Amino acid sequence: MLLQLDAVHKIFGGLHAVKGVTVQVEPGEIFGLIGPNGAGKTTIFNVITGVYRPDRGRVLFDGHDISGWGPAQVAAGGIGRTFQNIRLFRSMTAEQNVMVAGHRLHDVSLLGVLLRTAQQSRCEHALRRRAHELLEALGLRGQEQDMASSLPYGLQRRLEIARALMLAPKLLLLDEPAAGMNSQEARELEKQIRWLRDELKVTVVLVEHNMSLVMSVCERIHVVDHGETIADGPPSAIKNDPKVLAAYLGQEEPVQA
Repeated sequence: MLLQLDAVHKIFGGLHAVKGVTVQVEPGEIFGLIGPNGAGKTTIFNVITGVYRPDRGRVLFDGHDISGWGPAQVAAGGIGRTFQNIRLFRSMTAEQNVMVAGHRLHDVSLLGVLLRTAQQSRCEHALRRRAHELLEALGLRGQEQDMASSLPYGLQRRLEIARALMLAPKLLLLDEPAAGMNSQEARELEKQIRWLRDELKVTVVLVEHNMSLVMSVCERIHVVDHGETIADGPPSAIKNDPKVLAAYLGQEEPVQA
């Protein structure tokens, strides 16, 4: 088991945002976490990544209890993420946005940076090469020097994924990566998610409202509503589950994949 949420609760004042949610994600899975707006999906991501500490329950990752870890420790431990609202350094280039995430790989002292030593040059070259590899893989070849703010919305989403991959995480949490994308961009994103798993061996947990994408790319789906689990299983079962159709889709007819 790579990731396990064990009866996790998160409470904000009088709001019980997450109520005893238990999730298990196996290594190499493409796992979907879905639910209506306000269901608690992003809160669950924030609990996993150390933004919030669970009020009850545990978060286990790769054999370690990470419930009390902070965001930096979680990231260093092997969990990367993107955000529902894009968080890029808009006044920096695409290349710089990705390279800055590799600061922990930058094994050079401050003095070495100031003196521009040979080790500093080698390290910077390695970071730039890795950044270019990720940018090319995410469809951003030739736009390395473009300012992040000048990129179309869909490419900004891809840039954020490339930045999250800079530290070679074992687990990548994608928070609504297809938001704002057209159908063609969403199909390309599906290919890229499969590439992440198949080529980079990254386990992916996806929060997404694009049901066509979720049903096509996810191998297992966990559904929450009002902070509670209402279904868990393969897409074939989820798309016909009456609780899911009523709570998430507001209908009682099966979802078309």
